Amino acid sequence: MLVYPSSIDLSCRTLRFLTGQLAARRQEIGTRWRRLPAARQALLALAHLRCGDTYAQLGAGFGIGIATVYRYIREAVEALSALAPSLAEAMTTIRAKAFVILDGTLLPIDRIAADTPYSSGKHKRHGMNVQVLSDPFGRLLWASPALPGSTHDLTAVRQHSIIEALADAGLKCWADKAYQGAGGTVRVLFRGRRLKRWKRRHNTAHAKIRCLGERAMATLKGWRLLRKLRCSTNSITNVVKAVLVLHHASA
Repeated sequence: MLVYPSSIDLSCRTLRFLTGQLAARRQEIGTRWRRLPAARQALLALAHLRCGDTYAQLGAGFGIGIATVYRYIREAVEALSALAPSLAEAMTTIRAKAFVILDGTLLPIDRIAADTPYSSGKHKRHGMNVQVLSDPFGRLLWASPALPGSTHDLTAVRQHSIIEALADAGLKCWADKAYQGAGGTVRVLFRGRRLKRWKRRHNTAHAKIRCLGERAMATLKGWRLLRKLRCSTNSITNVVKAVLVLHHASA
């Protein structure tokens, strides 16, 4: 198999951060020998998460077996996901913002048509539902655990208790029509075709604010692994948490 040098559009600070976490984990469990040092394992994990490289590609590039690649990546993801803040912990930072933007996204997965719980009627494909909070400038603040793609956005935010957390913090939130009836401090568009002029003006101003949340989605999908997940659905929440931690570490 041919091997060629490539690049990852991440800073050295991200690599050093992950290397430090892996080195600490090795010391904690008393690892005596590994095929790759901590820095190379960190680079391996970043190539998988950021570029979406497969286990076979990474195994050939780093000169190790596919099973070893799987174990190294899983270890890195678990180490990172353990550092991810819960919603209650994240609210200590989020409550300092003027307001937040709430939106949901579907992370595509490779499932067959029989896997109905993971099929999104809106997107006409299989995936996992993730709710995202961003600041007024569209910067990614927090991402929720993943739920099956058939879950409606409003159901997802209620299940994650996002509405209650925002209401307790007295924080205003802008969201789209999918969150109609959410209550609390969540503001949505007016629905209907023949709206009064002031309602149309409100919807226009609302859309200008809410559209900035797409930047957070672009930030999340910038990690190419999340554009087409081929792992177990039970592992996707940890992958999302790992990406969130790496994003904040590199910011």
